[in-house]
Amino acid sequence: MNREIIENLIRRDYESIQNQIGEFLQNEITYRKSTGVIFGLSGGIDSAVIAGLCAKFVKEKTLVLIMPNSKITPNSDTEDAIKIVDKYSLEYKLIDIGFIHREYSKYLEPNPLAFGNLGARIRANMLYYYANARNSLVLGSSDKSEFLIGYFTKFGDGAADLLPISSLYKTQIRELAKNLDIPQNIISKPSGPHLWEGHTAETEIGLNYEEIDSILYCVIDKKMSIDETAKITEVPISDVDRIYRMHKKSEHKRTTSTTCVLQI
Repeated sequence: MNREIIENLIRRDYESIQNQIGEFLQNEITYRKSTGVIFGLSGGIDSAVIAGLCAKFVKEKTLVLIMPNSKITPNSDTEDAIKIVDKYSLEYKLIDIGFIHREYSKYLEPNPLAFGNLGARIRANMLYYYANARNSLVLGSSDKSEFLIGYFTKFGDGAADLLPISSLYKTQIRELAKNLDIPQNIISKPSGPHLWEGHTAETEIGLNYEEIDSILYCVIDKKMSIDETAKITEVPISDVDRIYRMHKKSEHKRTTSTTCVLQI
């Protein structure tokens, strides 16, 4: 893989990026006459970065929900999430969704993929319950890499009022995390939604984030063809095409519901 693309991608002013996101959060809270923000903290890098940003810019207006499924979520992720809220002294609630998830299974026909995604949608319900109760805005933790290929659950972890970090690729998020002094073990751990045991992103997608980001940067940002992208990234054309198809196929996840426009 061509490392020069990634090196160019991560060469950014992360202090400026922090300030821009902070201003965005402050302005949205004011504009929408909200009391603050709420988000789910998984113990992974994306939500940890959002925790760091909220602590810096809207600390007193932030509520964090830590929502493990005790049967699936690694204990280390829950421990990391608690360490993050302690580090930043953020208000939080710890809710194990395992019982709720299992209760659903009594009434639904078996489907492992749909049942895994249901876990993400249960978490969205929790977030919007507290958002409704407190007049808060839900923050989504999708980064640009996952947002562009639809690697999130529609109306699950994709449900949000604001997307603070969706303009940053995963490789850029890692650099921002260093800038925010996020613990190294969180920065380096494999990303994964953990919708089932052993569920990690790079294993499921079949490429690492350096490759994914290089492809997306060339195809989406630079508007290169599949052939050109494969050549410049030095990633097999079959993988480039697959990521592009994931982007196109997931377009419905990045838009609101399609309206039937009548000529009346």
